[in-house]
Amino acid sequence: MTHAEAVYGFYIPTVTLMGVGSHKQLGEQIKTLGAKKPLLVTDKGITDAGLTAQIADLIKDDTGCEVVVFDETVPNPMDKNVADGVAVFKESGCDMIITLGGGSPHDCGKGIGIVATNGGTIHDYEGVDQSTQAMPPFIAINTTAGTASEMTRFCIITDTSRKVKMAIVDWRVTPAIAINDPLLMVGMPSSLTAATGMDALTHAVEAYVSTIATPVTDACALKAIELVSDYLRPVVANGDDIEARDKMAYAEYLAGMAFNNASLGHVHAMAHQLGGFYNLPHGVCNAILLPHVSRYNLIARLDRFVDIAIAMGENVEGLSTREAAELAITAIQTLSRDIGIPENLTALGVKKEDLPTMAENAQKDACGVTNPRRPSLEDVIEIYIAAL
Repeated sequence: MTHAEAVYGFYIPTVTLMGVGSHKQLGEQIKTLGAKKPLLVTDKGITDAGLTAQIADLIKDDTGCEVVVFDETVPNPMDKNVADGVAVFKESGCDMIITLGGGSPHDCGKGIGIVATNGGTIHDYEGVDQSTQAMPPFIAINTTAGTASEMTRFCIITDTSRKVKMAIVDWRVTPAIAINDPLLMVGMPSSLTAATGMDALTHAVEAYVSTIATPVTDACALKAIELVSDYLRPVVANGDDIEARDKMAYAEYLAGMAFNNASLGHVHAMAHQLGGFYNLPHGVCNAILLPHVSRYNLIARLDRFVDIAIAMGENVEGLSTREAAELAITAIQTLSRDIGIPENLTALGVKKEDLPTMAENAQKDACGVTNPRRPSLEDVIEIYIAAL
């Protein structure tokens, strides 16, 4: 059998620190990058919890650097947040970006970095590899176990004029250093733990059935699915379970390794529209859509959905390939139900009359390119309706 010529990239941070207490090496990493005045990008929730001050003090004590705090990031970060952050970065004479939090601060920080060195506005970089200059030195400190934005080349920013989430996929926005310390995740509310955990599962599932999956991404995706299936329920039940927190940190990172290189599919293409249109939580949107898009994709990759079912602990012995594949969808729905994910989009306030517009925008989303089945506009609308 011959194969068409193809080249597959693999993108991850230069350095990743994992494990309990790993954030305490932040000062040492700042020194290696030679920065003197970092911009610490985070959000008000992190600041109110005292974590921003904790990290800023750690930086000052270990490096002597002056830290400039920008905590104006919001869930589903917007173009305005990026523009405001760029202004603070330049006016304060910063020479590094450190992001602290989940996907929102990381994505906002990436947006700030790419505009700070390339100029223009964040809208100029929608699409794939639109930048030409490297970002400032960048360290991402993660406090959730889901988005994997601390280690990916993806940056999702809401265009407020269009009510659309822009997908910026650019190897230059990959952080130089990622830190995943489960100690920083212990305070996450159970609802956020559930939503971000399902985000990680969605990343792994979509990467595994992607049209550009490779043996490397397959290994990462399947292990991530296994870890999420084993540890998401316990950590939602008890957020102080440090072992479960640690395993979920590995799960989300492995899922990030998978989708950062195999990309995603129509779950994300559709979820981005819900976030942009209604400002809804990304992980919850993914969790609700995942079984419905998976059911649509089933006939394209029956064999792969069997693997997903097995990784999620389902017994497929004696079943046909189709029956075994469908167990993957059952397992996803059961996990979502167990951890309290809303059952449908109606519960989130989504309206049927908005679906055609969102479906049109979903068809333009870069994440849909690698979906294993090519949906028509009508197909996407029908999937949204099924999720209502």
